[in-house]
Amino acid sequence: MLIDPPEKNYFIKKNSIQYNGKLIDLSRPLVMGILNLTPDSFYDGGRYATINHAVNHVGLMIQQGASIIDIGACSTRPGAEVLTVEEELKRLKPVVRQIKRSYPNAILSIDTYRSEVAKQIVGEFGDCIINDISGGTMDPNMFETVAKLRVPYILMHIKGIPGTMQQSPSYENVTKEVIKQLSEGVYKLHELGVNDVVIDPGFGFGKTLDHNFELFNHLDAFRFFELPLLVGISRKSMIFKLLNSEPNESLNGTTALNILALQAGANFLRVHDVKEAVEAVDLFEKIKQFAK
Repeated sequence: MLIDPPEKNYFIKKNSIQYNGKLIDLSRPLVMGILNLTPDSFYDGGRYATINHAVNHVGLMIQQGASIIDIGACSTRPGAEVLTVEEELKRLKPVVRQIKRSYPNAILSIDTYRSEVAKQIVGEFGDCIINDISGGTMDPNMFETVAKLRVPYILMHIKGIPGTMQQSPSYENVTKEVIKQLSEGVYKLHELGVNDVVIDPGFGFGKTLDHNFELFNHLDAFRFFELPLLVGISRKSMIFKLLNSEPNESLNGTTALNILALQAGANFLRVHDVKEAVEAVDLFEKIKQFAK
């Protein structure tokens, strides 16, 4: 939900981020719908290979209650093909252009770790949230680029790079190490004048099954940042491996963990299944009314 900014800068930062001159109100958790333009994504790869399929799916997600559409064109699963910047933009631009035409008021997030992609998409199509799975570790120019673009930035934790991140990742204390790395990123971003930062612990990115659940169990520790928190566990291996199932059988597990994430303070749920996530938020918000 976009609202006009207050005349005085006294709002609580963690309850809003600025987007295209308006504020995204975070007093109620928001659902971010995933649009994968990749042919090899772990769950929905290849489903939205044409512009019409992609835009129709965006329309469905908006109808179901998605507040933000997160668009990714470069797969980050282990062993995925590494695209060039040109190839990533070739996938992104026609779809973003048509979404902007069909849904001009939609809030868009671009899932990229490349500053050049961020620069070109924002330069051509206007404000977008930049969702960087690398937290600035894979492109040394990303932080400065986001600062110049003056757009919101999702800072995610990753250990290693996508191609090798799941090869025996180790931590002495996963929660403390994730918070430390994110804290360093937040500091650098704030030094550059980037204030609209969202924190993402990075479930599944350089973490074992146990790391993911230990980190999830300490989600409330991320309130330390006093910044919006994004949780993205939709149909991930931490669910289907534990339950001996497959991604297409992981909706129930996703919803269960999403409810727990909301209880821990998540402001955004990044999901494949918008309708179910919105229902989870509705139920959570209703219960919260009676907890005051």
